[in-house]
Amino acid sequence: MGFLLTFDLTSQQSFLNVRNWMSQLQANAYCENPDIVLIGNKADLPDQREVNERQARDLADKYGIPYFETSAATGQNVEKAVETLLDLIMKRMEQCVEKTQVPDTVNGGSSGKLDGDKPAEKKCAC
Repeated sequence: MGFLLTFDLTSQQSFLNVRNWMSQLQANAYCENPDIVLIGNKADLPDQREVNERQARDLADKYGIPYFETSAATGQNVEKAVETLLDLIMKRMEQCVEKTQVPDTVNGGSSGKLDGDKPAEKKCAC
């Protein structure tokens, strides 16, 4: 349903691969614009860091996706990144449900057929 796209903050090559991974996700994912959160991991190793935060944030902004710096070793921001992805997925699912809801008269009908000639009845004053 969504992707945590993770690169290594201590590897410039890992960061450079993000663009390729993004194109692979967009080409092979379940939809044209999948839910993605970009993660720079190993934030607990500042002395080994090769990718600065500004570079990573700029790339995330370019793709219009959230960015988090995490540490699998300490757990820093891991939960926050996962919750953000789940929120994105839930919003997408809610939008899909809203688009596909059909009137009760169609769902509860005994024929099981959709009658395309009859307009859907409005149930609210909007």
